[in-house]
Amino acid sequence: MKKRILISGASVAGPALAFWLNKYGYEVTVVERAPGIRPGGYAVDFRGSGMKVLERMGLVGEVKKHETRTGSITMVDENNKVVAKLPDGFTSGELEIMRGDLAKVLYEATRDGVEYVFDDSIQSMSQTKDGVDVTFVGGVARTFDLVVGADGLHSNVRVIAFGDESKFVKHMGYSVAIFSVPDFLHLVDTGRYYVELGRRVGCFGTKNDGNAKASFYFATEKLGNLDYDRRDVESQKRLLRETYADVKWETKRLLEFLDAAPDFYFDSLSQVKMQSWSTGRVVLLGDAAGCASPMAGMGTSIAVVGAYVLAGELKAAGDDYAKAFANYEAAMREFVREAQKMAEGVSWFIPETRLKLWMSKKMWSWMPQSTMRKLMIEQPAKVASLVKLKDYE
Repeated sequence: MKKRILISGASVAGPALAFWLNKYGYEVTVVERAPGIRPGGYAVDFRGSGMKVLERMGLVGEVKKHETRTGSITMVDENNKVVAKLPDGFTSGELEIMRGDLAKVLYEATRDGVEYVFDDSIQSMSQTKDGVDVTFVGGVARTFDLVVGADGLHSNVRVIAFGDESKFVKHMGYSVAIFSVPDFLHLVDTGRYYVELGRRVGCFGTKNDGNAKASFYFATEKLGNLDYDRRDVESQKRLLRETYADVKWETKRLLEFLDAAPDFYFDSLSQVKMQSWSTGRVVLLGDAAGCASPMAGMGTSIAVVGAYVLAGELKAAGDDYAKAFANYEAAMREFVREAQKMAEGVSWFIPETRLKLWMSKKMWSWMPQSTMRKLMIEQPAKVASLVKLKDYE
């Protein structure tokens, strides 16, 4: 009888894991809270081992159909005068794609061999010696051999199996909002951003659809003291408007498109730090296990590499899922740890003092002509190649 595995989350990590588990002969179900694959989101990229996994999946060509590849990015002053310019493709890794497009590619690659259950989520789980009894919010009860939480920073599976997220989610003191706007700056595939004390606003063209993504990064107090509800979109929009009410450049015009945007995203910049990624028959994957925050630029690579390793170790270990979980975690720990370290420079990205703001502008203006340019390109590639991929075939 085929082993039955339930995956919570249908963004990137979940469908990537489903791809390999289905290939290895498991019976896979993916449950997703949203009514379908979530559109929108920011640009994500593949680097190092993540790119190699994509090649082994045979999906490079399909992803390239949606490739974005951000060109030059310029820092400007309030009058759009260039302060600093980063080289073409500086943030794009080896292959860049919008998160929503990648999720759709992975879904299309797995939908025929994997059961997807949308508009539902796990309400409760009870582990036995033979499996995990799961009750869904929709009322259905089923039993699986294993459950995987691939449901992101605010993982529902992690809360049920490990406890309240406050024990594991470490806020970095910043928040981010991203949404689509018309490309009124005629950016096409380039980006532009403006910085004031504790607040950064940018706009990046998405040439595949002729629009752009507006991004807002800002310093906050610890999120527990902020007046907004994580599931209340209107309170998030209100906070964003209040925070940027007096910010110059194109900020006011960008915010005019806020209510019409179909893909508004808002969250804290946070990391997930846990002593163990598994408990019994339940294991975590991707951001649910070790979110490094968008500042690291490693979330997609961690997700797809982790999915490849977890599925491969389950295949190699047979019925010994505890061994598989231990080997998976041992293989991924250094990658996640180093990716999280990469995000520690966020205070240079969103400077909160006048001295740091001045130094930040100088640093970015010098960077293209300095040795720092090579370091900032090579370091992410080095971290993304820390996992040496086994051949599980």
